[in-house]
Amino acid sequence: MNAATEGVRNGNGRGPDLEEAVLHRYRKAALKAEAGLCVPVTYDRRLLEVIPDEILEKDYGCGDPSRHVREGETVLYQDYVGKKLGYHNVEFRRGKIQNLRLNLDLIERYLARHPIRSLSDLHELQQFEEKISREQPLIEDESVDAIVSNCVLNLVRPEDKRQLFAEMYRVLKKGGRVAISDIVSDEPVPEHLSKDPELWSGCVSGAFQEEEFLPAFEEAKFYGIHVEEMRSEPYRTIEGIEFRSITITAYKGKEGPCIERNQAVIYRGPWKLAVDDDNHVLPRGVRIAVCDKTFQIYAKPPYKDQFILIPPREEIPLEKAGVFDCSRDHKRHPRETKGMDYRVTETSPNVCGPGSACCL
Repeated sequence: MNAATEGVRNGNGRGPDLEEAVLHRYRKAALKAEAGLCVPVTYDRRLLEVIPDEILEKDYGCGDPSRHVREGETVLYQDYVGKKLGYHNVEFRRGKIQNLRLNLDLIERYLARHPIRSLSDLHELQQFEEKISREQPLIEDESVDAIVSNCVLNLVRPEDKRQLFAEMYRVLKKGGRVAISDIVSDEPVPEHLSKDPELWSGCVSGAFQEEEFLPAFEEAKFYGIHVEEMRSEPYRTIEGIEFRSITITAYKGKEGPCIERNQAVIYRGPWKLAVDDDNHVLPRGVRIAVCDKTFQIYAKPPYKDQFILIPPREEIPLEKAGVFDCSRDHKRHPRETKGMDYRVTETSPNVCGPGSACCL
């Protein structure tokens, strides 16, 4: 979702209205290009051929998360572009990334018919918001494959950031992911900078501290979080604090029951030891017992190439599977996957023997 969202007042409600500063700055930048609102990004030029020049010159982002989108996916991200492509499969929905339930077009229509003139009117508006959020959500639960966001998260008010991550998680399908480009700071942003409207609307004051950015995704239950790119050169440096662009991907879908199907995995390396987002400890080269949920997760990105997957010799149907014992010794004895009564003795016809051409 590449759009300016609301900014922020300072924590105690006093001082300049930073939300209005964000709206004002991006309103102006939509009419006349402002170079200071973007980080130079190299896009695939073939993908830009259908985009009008008037849009390209007003690209206010800090990365290219779109390269992580796959063919056929429903993406949370017009007419002119559709005509050049030859088909129309893009629609715009007006809302805030921190509240993807609330349809702002419906709110605007309501206000045109019911202006707020009293506290009673305000209460009725709030009831209307709750009703449409419940019955006509802007984005429904588990309805999109990927969320692409380009330099937006830092413009959301600090008190709304937890809800922001929860909303992204809510609308993703199981197995869906986010591709986020944003600005992070290498040091905490002091209060006097966070109150500056110009710095806030310029994607500086609201930046996440870099050590807090990825944990925010962890707290929202995302897994497989990966830094795809982090610029070495800062976007801006203020009072010795460096602000730079970062692009990350993260996945949804590690919830669910732990089912025992006698599966094992071997971590390939190169690290001597790895720990995943569910605190599974994975020594390099060792058969580790995992539940079916974890086994399926490791079979897909971003883990796919990091593990050797060892299914049981005889598959256990889900309806006959028991509960995986998460407290057990996590090494998996080979007999658990082969079967305790497995006593086969055989020689593969492909194994080299005396006179075999493969050994010459």
